[in-house]
Amino acid sequence: MSEYAFIETKVEDYIGIIELNRPKQLNALNRQMMKEIVQVMERYDQDDTVRVILLKGKGRAFSAGADIDEMSNDDPIHLELLNQFQDWDRLSVIKKPIIGAVQGFVFGGGFELALSCDVLIAAEGTEFSFPEVNLGVMPGAGGTQRLTKLVGRTLALEWIWSAKRIQVEEAQSHGFVNRIVSGELLEEETLKFAKMIAEKPPLAIRLIKDSVNKAVDYSLYEGMQYERKNFYLLFSSEDQKEGMNAFIEKRKPKFHGK
Repeated sequence: MSEYAFIETKVEDYIGIIELNRPKQLNALNRQMMKEIVQVMERYDQDDTVRVILLKGKGRAFSAGADIDEMSNDDPIHLELLNQFQDWDRLSVIKKPIIGAVQGFVFGGGFELALSCDVLIAAEGTEFSFPEVNLGVMPGAGGTQRLTKLVGRTLALEWIWSAKRIQVEEAQSHGFVNRIVSGELLEEETLKFAKMIAEKPPLAIRLIKDSVNKAVDYSLYEGMQYERKNFYLLFSSEDQKEGMNAFIEKRKPKFHGK
């Protein structure tokens, strides 16, 4: 019996796996489900037995969006007091790599969750969309911001205004899907990629993510100064000594995240 109501979790080979587990509802995201996802991600982020976080959805959809039944009668004061997006904000400060495996529908909040991943591997036939405008609302968990930074202002407006269903091939061509695989191979290929990252030096992986994330908002000069400090910092690590000594000695390095 899982300790969580709406997700399944496990750790294997340094990979912390989170699986959305409301397949009958196409993994619609309710508030409790998001709390569980973020709680586990934060736990994995502090767990030395986890080097990579893998996020996936059970069934024929990654997530068809938010649970509309839960929010249909909300009002502005209730939403302000609830402050539900604080959980989404916490995703932005996870230091370890987040690899997403998506299939079927990746809509609304599910799309926002997918865009919160660092790398996205998608099954053939996957569709992405922000359908909120058809309900009289708009994305509220970062969708307008993350999508615009990835594809630019005019395309983001077109897609969000029209609630267009974006096919996985177009998603890849615009850079928010890294790789397309067959549905049968989605889990296998995602795990293979996650294991490859998990074998790398954990501190370097974390600081690379940190530096790349800063590049989104910093000027080139500011970003280069930030990168340089992280580069210098890694020379205080045991993994840097191990990696360079292993190269000189022509052997495979053993990294411990220290």
